[in-house]
Amino acid sequence: MALPAREQAKYWGIAAAVFLALLWALGDVILPFVLGGAIAYFLDPVADRLERAGLSRAAATALITLLAVLLFVVAVLLVIPTLARQTTALIDTAPELFQRLQAFLTERFPDLMDESSTLRASLADLGQTIRERGGELVNAVLGTFSSVLNVVVLIVIVPVVAFYLLLDWDRMVARIDGLLPREHAPTIRRLAREIDETLAGFVRGQGTVCLILGTYYAVALMLVGLNFGLVIGLVAGLLTFIPYVGAIIGGGLSIGLALFQFWGEWWTILIVAGIFQLGQIVEGNVLTPKLVGGSVGLHPVWLIFALSAFGALFGFVGLLVAVPVAAVLGVLTRFGLQQYTESRLYRGPLPPDAGPGPGTE
Repeated sequence: MALPAREQAKYWGIAAAVFLALLWALGDVILPFVLGGAIAYFLDPVADRLERAGLSRAAATALITLLAVLLFVVAVLLVIPTLARQTTALIDTAPELFQRLQAFLTERFPDLMDESSTLRASLADLGQTIRERGGELVNAVLGTFSSVLNVVVLIVIVPVVAFYLLLDWDRMVARIDGLLPREHAPTIRRLAREIDETLAGFVRGQGTVCLILGTYYAVALMLVGLNFGLVIGLVAGLLTFIPYVGAIIGGGLSIGLALFQFWGEWWTILIVAGIFQLGQIVEGNVLTPKLVGGSVGLHPVWLIFALSAFGALFGFVGLLVAVPVAAVLGVLTRFGLQQYTESRLYRGPLPPDAGPGPGTE
């Protein structure tokens, strides 16, 4: 005999409350396991493809781990020091950039930039604030990051957890499937497939798009010779998950810096603008249709809200689980709305001569 709907809702509600309580209580303790699980989920399709090519699961996992270690070493030796150096230099140079902007506006629009102008005072205050507070902000972020992701977690625990989860991923999925309530197993499997499609489209697909575009912007801007091109390119790539925001912010910063650095070299400035225009064309016509598709189901506003709410409540761990939880809630909400529109509550009472409608049993 099946449990009544009220009893089922009570048990599922208790399970959700226990999950949130554990997330809040454990916090940093479960961080390496959340990171390892995210890495394993991201790389599972790669391991499956290598298995289809003839490798065993253990060999595929070992090959992926070796390549990941090599990429990490290259990033530590080459990319991260340059990124930190350019970020610090950009913060130190900000007041000079604002002074140049002030001089440019004074020359072109003298009425707006007289001694008593509010705009002039605002620019001066903004440049000084960035110089004074920017370094403090970077140090605070780096200090917090170091306290959460210490060297042992980053170098040892996370890769080990990711390795074993990736190795046993298919067995774990099969085991969880065997523990599903038999009455609801088909529905749970269908919802799980929708959640997986949503996460695969966003985490794997959109994450790959961000990585490709960030690398392209950073390399292209550095080849042009734009100062701080690596920082701006990576920022533009990371913000690509919000439509148009990455290109607008990255393009605005790049063109603004190019105007100061290459004033009079109009072809170079046009090349900088063309880099972002080409990136948008490739993203809209090639990368997003191929890697993400149209079934993501995560609206940017909903995603930003989830990141803000879970980040505020659970810290860095909350940021990591925000996207999966947002995907789960989105799929469950669509399922609930579908059930509602097929129910008697939505359709109203049936005519006396009509049989039961769908979903009204």
